Amino acid sequence: MARIGVEGTMTDVKEALAEMGHNVVDLQSEDDTAYCDCCVISGQDKDVMGMSTASIAGPVINADGYNAQEICEMVNERLNEQQ
Repeated sequence: MARIGVEGTMTDVKEALAEMGHNVVDLQSEDDTAYCDCCVISGQDKDVMGMSTASIAGPVINADGYNAQEICEMVNERLNEQQ
């Protein structure tokens, strides 16, 4: 499955994505985005991890206002669009 970077505070999202078979990595610094197929951020901080420029080629999903199930659906939709 895909390698998904998830901001550290979203435990429920990480668990749900892992249950779906995705390889989930914690996003704690810009380097953590390396080799991620998709990243999920909380949307609480405008410049997550101090990043002001995008360093990932794949989609970035802003999870603000969505529950874990909705976020998982968005991740899968974005990954399917890339194929």
